[in-house]
Amino acid sequence: MNDLERFFRQNTGRLIHKWHHYFEIYDRHFARFRGRPIQLVEFGVSQGGSLRMWRDYFGPQIQIVGVDINPNCKRFEEPGVRIEIGDQGDRAFLRRLAAGLPAVDILIDDGGHTMEQQIRTFEELFPKVAPTGVYLVEDLHTSYWPQWGGGVRRKGTFIEYSKRFIDEIHAWHSREPQRLATSDFTRSVHSLHYYDSVLVIEKRPMQAPTHERIGQASFPEYVPPQRNWLQRLKDRW
Repeated sequence: MNDLERFFRQNTGRLIHKWHHYFEIYDRHFARFRGRPIQLVEFGVSQGGSLRMWRDYFGPQIQIVGVDINPNCKRFEEPGVRIEIGDQGDRAFLRRLAAGLPAVDILIDDGGHTMEQQIRTFEELFPKVAPTGVYLVEDLHTSYWPQWGGGVRRKGTFIEYSKRFIDEIHAWHSREPQRLATSDFTRSVHSLHYYDSVLVIEKRPMQAPTHERIGQASFPEYVPPQRNWLQRLKDRW
């Protein structure tokens, strides 16, 4: 049991609602930030319990911005915790929010969970995540729930939207630049981590990958017939 789960299970204060398997995910991707003066943004304040959980886990140097549509959440403001009230599906609100934020080390989208909210929040806030920061979207099972705008392989869900991220981190290798070219996402994202109901995007400045061969070959490398045919075609031209 990690410290986040321990706090959750011992909690007698403000309500916290979490799927049990999330704690391992949080600890795996957030542990490196503990004890540091970081900026954390959480969409979905709800009853305010997770704000206390993050402070306990990361330490007193953390600065937290909680975002919720419910004006009652303003009562959870305290030193080191600011609450912003607005609809995460409203791009104008998201842009105002982004304009007032410093670089964000961790952004957690645990808000309304509709497709529109998740996609718009990503598009407006992902650029605010620090070059070595983390963007985490949770409760992605709503991508499969019709009442949230989801459905299996339904166009426009966050799951379907995020599948393009897989192509974008591989854009260095594209031989069809008109269809897939490197982008800011390619150059700024180190890895994607999909879990049940969670996507974690870890940022890191990236450059085109390189490779080399070191050592003595024992026999000629096998070249598949297709590659031989392609090479002969290239030689002709």
